[in-house]
Amino acid sequence: MDKKNSVDQAVEAVADLGRDIGDYIREQRSNAQISLRQLAKLAGVSNPYLSQIERGLRKPSAEILQQIAKGLRISAEALYVQAGILEQRVGGAVVDAVLADTELTERQKQVLLDVYETFRRENASKHSADATEE
Repeated sequence: MDKKNSVDQAVEAVADLGRDIGDYIREQRSNAQISLRQLAKLAGVSNPYLSQIERGLRKPSAEILQQIAKGLRISAEALYVQAGILEQRVGGAVVDAVLADTELTERQKQVLLDVYETFRRENASKHSADATEE
């Protein structure tokens, strides 16, 4: 019985991952004001397949996620994190927002991320020094 329950839990966890990534893609598509049909065309996948991904019935491969990210103009890394393929890196939401901004050039994005990372390092050093003094 215990083995069957753990298998059921594992299957449900994988299904939840599919739903989570599907919900996230649908949300990003809605925010970008792109129809399912438009995103399917931009990503090079069929309408029914993309619909199944969004409904959590299919779990897309890393390659398909990359194509969808390109169609949505967001970082593939953001989708990989949502799909459980990658762990979220430090500063995830801010970094993802900068990378997803379509009004910034690649150079501008890199400068912003460099400044952000510098501030994070300074604050971490300051917190370490404060902790050492106590």
